[in-house]
Amino acid sequence: MDVKIEGSWKKRLSEEFEQPYFQELTDFIRQEYTTRQIFPPGKLIFHAFEQSPFDRTKVVILGQDPYHGPGQAHGLCFSVPDGIEQPPSLQNIFKEIEQDLGISTPSSGNLERWATQGVLLLNATLTVQANRAGSHQNRGWERFTDRVIRLLSEEKEHLVFILWGSFAQKKGDFIDRGKHLVLTSPHPSPLSSYRGFFGNQHFSKTNDYLKQHGLEPIQW
Repeated sequence: MDVKIEGSWKKRLSEEFEQPYFQELTDFIRQEYTTRQIFPPGKLIFHAFEQSPFDRTKVVILGQDPYHGPGQAHGLCFSVPDGIEQPPSLQNIFKEIEQDLGISTPSSGNLERWATQGVLLLNATLTVQANRAGSHQNRGWERFTDRVIRLLSEEKEHLVFILWGSFAQKKGDFIDRGKHLVLTSPHPSPLSSYRGFFGNQHFSKTNDYLKQHGLEPIQW
């Protein structure tokens, strides 16, 4: 099956694309885009992979669903395009960066500048119906993104995996802690951010780890 995805990822995921579950997922997604309003736009489903090729990925931030409001989702978890109001979780992420590193909150919530530095901004589910959070869960995306995480864990070393909230932490259970740094805390959502997200210092800890292993730190 010919899936339009960045070359270094396509090379590693080609066998996955031939699996029956992925064909079923593809058929479902095509039907959804034909009959409903689905986010992100179809050409941006694999945007995270385009922005952060396998060979350049050094940090993984794991989200759950794409944003389901108009104009918000563009294929990168927690990110919104230029000109779109920053959602509450993203506002809290920027607050923690300011507290941790002294970097002022930017006017745009577009995190492509992180992705192009090797931060894979991966949602567990890559599509969603408009205004229906979780509507594309349990259709096959989770199996696909588990495979992505497993490939990174097995084939690379000295990655930083950032897992916010119980969903991300459970999904990342199998990551090899002997080869990689796994950072966990409550989710940046306003419902949980004051239970330990604020003050987690994940951004400085990420950069310290990267520098310890001779890698360029992220300009957050």
